[in-house]
Amino acid sequence: MKTNITEKSRRHDRLAEWFIKVGGILVIVSVVWILVMIARVALPLFYTPHAEISSSCSLPSQLKDIRILTSGSDDSRQRVFLLDDSGSFHFIEATSGRLLETLKSPVIPTGATRVLSADVLGKATYNLIWNNGAVSSVTIAFTASGDPSTTKPAVTAALTANDDLFFTGHGPAERTFVRRIEDKGAMRVDQLPSGRFSIQHRLTEKDLLGNQSTKTASSEIGDKLPGAISAVILDQKGHYLYAGTKNGWVLRWDLSEPGAPRLIDTVAATGGVAVTALNLTLGDFSLAIGDARGGYSVWFPVTSAGSGQDKRLTRIHTLPNHRGAVVMIAPSFRNKSLLSLDAAGDLRIDHSTSERTLLTVAKSTAPVQQATLSSQGTSLTVLDSSGTVTVWGLSIPHPEISVGTLFGKVWYEGYDKPEYVWQSSGSNDDFEPKMSLAPLLFGTIKATVFAMLFAIPMALCGALYTSQFMAPTLKSCIKPAVEIMAAIPSVVVGFLAGLWLAPLVDKSLLSLFTAMVIVPALVFIFLLFWKKITPASRLDHLSRGKEFIILIPIVLLGVYLSWRLSGLVEVSYFAGDFKQWLYSTLGVRYDQRNCIIISIALGFAVIPVIFTIAEDAISNVPRNLTAASLALGASRWQTAWRVVLPSALPGVFSAVMIGFGRAIGETMIVLMATGNTPIMSWSIFNGLRSLSANIAVEIPEAPLDGSLYRVLFLSAVLLFIFTFIINTIAEAMRQRFRKKYGRY
Repeated sequence: MKTNITEKSRRHDRLAEWFIKVGGILVIVSVVWILVMIARVALPLFYTPHAEISSSCSLPSQLKDIRILTSGSDDSRQRVFLLDDSGSFHFIEATSGRLLETLKSPVIPTGATRVLSADVLGKATYNLIWNNGAVSSVTIAFTASGDPSTTKPAVTAALTANDDLFFTGHGPAERTFVRRIEDKGAMRVDQLPSGRFSIQHRLTEKDLLGNQSTKTASSEIGDKLPGAISAVILDQKGHYLYAGTKNGWVLRWDLSEPGAPRLIDTVAATGGVAVTALNLTLGDFSLAIGDARGGYSVWFPVTSAGSGQDKRLTRIHTLPNHRGAVVMIAPSFRNKSLLSLDAAGDLRIDHSTSERTLLTVAKSTAPVQQATLSSQGTSLTVLDSSGTVTVWGLSIPHPEISVGTLFGKVWYEGYDKPEYVWQSSGSNDDFEPKMSLAPLLFGTIKATVFAMLFAIPMALCGALYTSQFMAPTLKSCIKPAVEIMAAIPSVVVGFLAGLWLAPLVDKSLLSLFTAMVIVPALVFIFLLFWKKITPASRLDHLSRGKEFIILIPIVLLGVYLSWRLSGLVEVSYFAGDFKQWLYSTLGVRYDQRNCIIISIALGFAVIPVIFTIAEDAISNVPRNLTAASLALGASRWQTAWRVVLPSALPGVFSAVMIGFGRAIGETMIVLMATGNTPIMSWSIFNGLRSLSANIAVEIPEAPLDGSLYRVLFLSAVLLFIFTFIINTIAEAMRQRFRKKYGRY
């Protein structure tokens, strides 16, 4: 009978061992699988962009001998359009080169016979500059019909005249720009053969009765130029005019006030080399400059000493050099990318902010005459001198993302210096996403450090006192109560911290700091007094294991005195307003939801975890060690500090590291108890944004497979790796402590 029971027990042990092994393997596989899945979503951020030829054809015979001013294609890459010098738009089939239709410009000015040049305005609007000086404007609209899920939709094109941008003949000019002034009319800028600029504002006004009137304001720019002009560009709103010279200078005029142009910048941009190409990136804030030696850089105005209210053009980003002179720069209509062409025939796409060369398109056998990006940035149309039209399909899903922009300082538009910035969305399409993970990593570490500074001393001291000094009857009540605290939902803790604790601390901030001095001082004084009156007395016997109950009134008295004295301290030392003193004297701004709140709230959530594990580790130290220490004459405190705590150190360290991991991964408390401001400051009076809280905030608005979506998954990978490293270090340290202090 005994043999059967033994065999049965062994079978059960083997079965349990098998289940434990399988369960452990499944846990490891599951964790690795989760990491692989989230990493797969984040990995495309770092894929290399690529381009492939979608179609290539020769121009139809009837278009061989005409002068092509500009070209392009619809976003489906089915139709290519060509604008010739008669003002006609020719639409050809991209695959075969068959001429589909020809549409004449809806407006041909009186006396005009041919178009000298075409100025691109926006995604699909072209200003036609005619040989008599007149300007007309036309917009191309492509319409797809049919069911795209079953067949290729049929694409049709239509031309619409923009009458508000029409200007009559104005005499000969080397370059002409026409811009719409929002809700006010239109303006025209001509570069005259003499090198001067003529400016005409046509302003439309309405009176109280709704009657419309038009006023014209004309002016000229006659400032002395440092050299002959070689390149000119006007921004889309007509506010700033930029000109480059043959000896390397760039000038900027403010045209925002009709009739009063003002030169605000003259900078040596290229070291004496001719400026050969100028253009503005999306948003019209940054200026791309190309020179005759292939130099390529991006500038924008920043505040500088002595500039007053005006900002000065400053070189911000330096892009890789071209092999030859830069002859053309064209901006993307979707992001801060730039298409550029050099004299050697290299066609390249760069991202101005990340300073990445995204693509170098293989040049054709003949010199490139025209190169145009589509409105969606998914295709590139190239026309060469042999009459071949090539349409490239572009795959550049995340041009603004690089290791530098994710983890390094980046000089963004509108900033006076490089910064770590997280700002994923803006108010208009010109906004540039800023996705630096550095402030989020910093916020995660900051929240964890401050929370652990609050939680570790309280939890460990509480565990040591509960295990070694507290009366058993009280311990049986206190320990379960602290353990139940761990079951409080973090959303409840965050809710109370954000809506109750933060306003309370805001009203009594100085009382909190005063209490940090007065309460410990009162406790220390009382303990000295208590030590003198209780030795070998009945009171000492009755209070043993219940000392903390006696200290509760002392702590409450200290809190009350702090509250009463804080007003006197504030008036005497801080001019009656502590928060204003912080800002005016130390330059520290106080946020209501700050690190003080997060340290208390997050510490409150972490304390039960650390307390429970540490108390169990301390309680499991063999009683014979304690008895031996006491028998040798050590006090209870000496025994707890020098014998019990070192013996339990591996378990205590594990408790701290588990609490650390809990704090790092916390989401709801950090989300609700801080202002979610992604800044990098160690000030306890500022808020923060952690990686986990950022994922919770941003993921509902992140477009599927977009840059933001994948960066959030990258944040999850970083959190995973961070936690893995911490746990690995913790286990290594725990094993080291076990070898040093024994198995307990």
